[in-house]
Amino acid sequence: MTRQQADLLIVGGGVGGVSAALAALRRGRSVIMTEQTPWLGGQLTAQLVPSDEHRRIETTGRNRSYAQFRELVREHYRTYYPLTAAARAHEHLNPGAAWVSPLSVEPKAILAVIHGMLRPYEASGRLTLLLETSPAAVHTDGDRVTAVTVRDREGVEHDLAAPFVLDATELGDLLELGGVEFVTGRESRGETGEPGAPETGDPLDMQSVTWCFAIEHLAGQDHTIDRPDDYGFFRDWRPPQLDGEKMLGFRRAAHDGSIAREYTLRVNDDDDPFAIDVDHRNMGKAPELWNYRRVAARRQFEDGAYESDIVIVNWPMNDYVGGTLFGGDDAAVHWDRSKALSRSLLYWLQTEAPRPDGGAGWPGLRTVPRVTGTPDGFAMMPYFRESRRIRAERTILEQDFDRDFRDGRGAERYPDTVGVGHYYWIDRHSTTGGSAGGGGLPEPFEIPLGALLPRRVRNLLPAAKNIGTTHISNGSYRLQPVEWSIGEAVGALASYCLEHGLEPSAVRSDARRLDDFQRDLERGGVQLRWDPALRW
Repeated sequence: MTRQQADLLIVGGGVGGVSAALAALRRGRSVIMTEQTPWLGGQLTAQLVPSDEHRRIETTGRNRSYAQFRELVREHYRTYYPLTAAARAHEHLNPGAAWVSPLSVEPKAILAVIHGMLRPYEASGRLTLLLETSPAAVHTDGDRVTAVTVRDREGVEHDLAAPFVLDATELGDLLELGGVEFVTGRESRGETGEPGAPETGDPLDMQSVTWCFAIEHLAGQDHTIDRPDDYGFFRDWRPPQLDGEKMLGFRRAAHDGSIAREYTLRVNDDDDPFAIDVDHRNMGKAPELWNYRRVAARRQFEDGAYESDIVIVNWPMNDYVGGTLFGGDDAAVHWDRSKALSRSLLYWLQTEAPRPDGGAGWPGLRTVPRVTGTPDGFAMMPYFRESRRIRAERTILEQDFDRDFRDGRGAERYPDTVGVGHYYWIDRHSTTGGSAGGGGLPEPFEIPLGALLPRRVRNLLPAAKNIGTTHISNGSYRLQPVEWSIGEAVGALASYCLEHGLEPSAVRSDARRLDDFQRDLERGGVQLRWDPALRW
């Protein structure tokens, strides 16, 4: 068995893993980064999820490195894509003209930008990338991780070692493999003190997952897939989370103070890409699905460049609530059924979905494998909204930033802040335990260093959705710009500890060291606090 060593070992090449690697590499460190899929980028690429961003993202509430990443994506389009003159000149180019995000693009464009940002370090030998490689075992000595055994696509195992190990996996895999204390699912009110928490906890009550896929529509053609074997079940499924509504349907009942919605679908509607409103507060009672997560709006490109818009289907209709995809004995069953739901949704859209003209179905819909990097046009892996979460030195609670509990004071100002984030709401989707989801309105919030520090293990740090949040607070801290900031903070922290011969907890517990580290972050372009005048 081969053994490789570097300053940092990052297991998981998603959003947090990439930003952690860049932070460490820019500080002169050597990095080994593994990723279980063929693509870096996690949510943004292999899971087909356009970035969920807050309404101030163009000017504040993000790190300089994330702003640079976004501009590189836009420049990639301006350089290589046949944009219209108006699209090319637009300062805030949004190639997909989607209302979910001010920068909705095809995943391969993001993949190209990520590799471009990392390539100089890979060429110099300071970065080693191991794709299609998954963790198999974590080796420990007391409270330290000594090595991680990984397995490549050929089944060959390798030992990887580093003074600091970052868990940037989508599900916090190293926490379980290494015996690191963690939680999953929902906590009880007695455990967290959160006003919105239920009386009882359940580690298997997690937010729904979504197996996304990409579609386009070719009028006059028939691309109807074979009827899925379990289509009858999913077509008629009325899970309790939907309060009587069918899963495969455009209606959604009101819950937790929200309004009832009747989603619309106008396939290849000739909409104006510059008229799209990306402020989610204005989504109204009849949100449009076609331009919801669109990644290529044909009117943004020269005539003939695209036969159809290209749309990512990450809709309420394929939020799978049948069971958990990790942690339970039947996880493998639900992994398959989550994709089966999406396959049935595709068939329903092609055959039975009600059209605005009174007809049923769009047989011209088809998946787009050239966008997804998979033979069937579905994502490489499902979109996970929850992960294993560390037992942290400081757990982020609902009352830290929910507007209803802040008395106009804004979110908690943490002395150990290492980044900021925001979103339109504390976005909890329906859950496997029967909850309809829903959440409060978050004030612009900070990321405390204490939430990135396990209580016991000394050299393993979380770098994704596996930080010290709760089932509730995860609803805002799980989003892509926040995960980028989390990754950057832990990549910088590991580098700082290597430089000064410290352990991470010592940085937080020493006011002088903490101040020095925060100055290091600010020099690197990390935003530590919001303008105190800004509110939700």
